[in-house]
Amino acid sequence: MGPTKLIDGWGRHIDYLRISVTDRCNLNCIYCRPQGTISKLKHRDILKYEEILRIINIGVGLGISKVRVTGGEPLLRRNINSFLEQLTRIQGLTDISLTTNGIFLKKHLKAIYAAGIKRINISLDTLDPLKFKKITGFNGFDLVWESILAAHRIGFNPIKINVVAIPGLNTDELEEIARLSMQYPFHIRFIELMPCIKNQTQLLGPAILERLKTIGELQIIKTNRAANCHLYQYKNGIGKIGIICPVSNHFCKTCNRLRLTASGDLRPCLLSKRHENLKDLIRSNQSDRAIAAIFLKAVGLKPRKHNLNKSSFLHEMSAIGG
Repeated sequence: MGPTKLIDGWGRHIDYLRISVTDRCNLNCIYCRPQGTISKLKHRDILKYEEILRIINIGVGLGISKVRVTGGEPLLRRNINSFLEQLTRIQGLTDISLTTNGIFLKKHLKAIYAAGIKRINISLDTLDPLKFKKITGFNGFDLVWESILAAHRIGFNPIKINVVAIPGLNTDELEEIARLSMQYPFHIRFIELMPCIKNQTQLLGPAILERLKTIGELQIIKTNRAANCHLYQYKNGIGKIGIICPVSNHFCKTCNRLRLTASGDLRPCLLSKRHENLKDLIRSNQSDRAIAAIFLKAVGLKPRKHNLNKSSFLHEMSAIGG
């Protein structure tokens, strides 16, 4: 595969596609659905697996080399393991990973690993079962933790644990969560809470980092140009610590991604409502060239940076695959 043809107006090379295979989720996390329960897409409005695979193949021809499968909760979708097997056979993809809330992960682990996916991201905002239920609306901490340990035993690497810092709920245990990186080779990624509702308090990246320094010396690790987080490691740790700062120190200048929603919209930015629809093109039997043109158009719509600091962000993250 040659160099990417997906270069936006700011000179950024786009080679990463995040794919939401479903808008459904079995949890109701307070930062993901700030307005409460949302309406679900009808079955006919969701891209079929073969449609998604066609889009990915066209994207690879334009320079896409990295894919992350998301949702909603991707493991809710029927025959997901078969889709993952087909995905890993696509020539030109060099990095394939999966993001999950972990509730159904344990029973899928062997199939995911056998398909060739070794990189997984798992959401876990607390080590307290009661807080877990308060944050997600479901008593599922043990299921998620057992899945993480099982993934470690099988050999997944890296296992990234995503922790959204939620003032008043879990910020009193960030240090305890960080200590997991001293015992396990996990990547613990602390994420600033996006302003999903007005007047929401936040614990920003610099303050998170200062808190984590109180339990040990943190050494910075160099990252590549497209890294969306600052990486650190405790002096005697075997895992890594990441600080993701979409609010206080956004990484827009190195953003290299597009997002494909379950309904077939190609979004140039998570924090923008602008999108281009691919589903209608595919279902009207348009050519690969026409679909490739939409990729190029979407890249042309990519903003220089988001405006998260200027206004509240009210999108439903569960429907976008953020």
